[in-house]
Amino acid sequence: MEKEKKTGKSKDGREMHYSAGILVEHNGKYLLMDRVNPPPGFACPAGHVDEGENPKTSALRELKEETGIVADDIDFVCEEEIPWNYCRSATMHYWYLYQKSVNSEMIKIDRKEAKSAGWYSPKEIKQMNIEEVWLYWFKKLKIL
Repeated sequence: MEKEKKTGKSKDGREMHYSAGILVEHNGKYLLMDRVNPPPGFACPAGHVDEGENPKTSALRELKEETGIVADDIDFVCEEEIPWNYCRSATMHYWYLYQKSVNSEMIKIDRKEAKSAGWYSPKEIKQMNIEEVWLYWFKKLKIL
């Protein structure tokens, strides 16, 4: 049974969802997945925050579900209302962004979530079709 997504109202009164994502880094490379579901493009592990769930717990859950990586802790980076970031059922999202450095490249992707996954350098990422919100985060954080 799918849990209910946390929803709210944006600054301009639109319905919005809350999302949490993680920049996962290993030896200067970032974990990106070619998502099965829209929006199109490569993205970091992320997903909707469930009703009653805190964003950090959501990010850790998504990391485990999508990559098999189990982490005890992640570092908070920022949070921001992104008025142009959409999904199938909301025209905008409020994002919570975290980061984690890992000691291993070992991942186990969920084929229901991603077609493929890998570790990519900033130089490689510049040449890829990156999901719009993740391109925004990589640029905002001066990774690209």
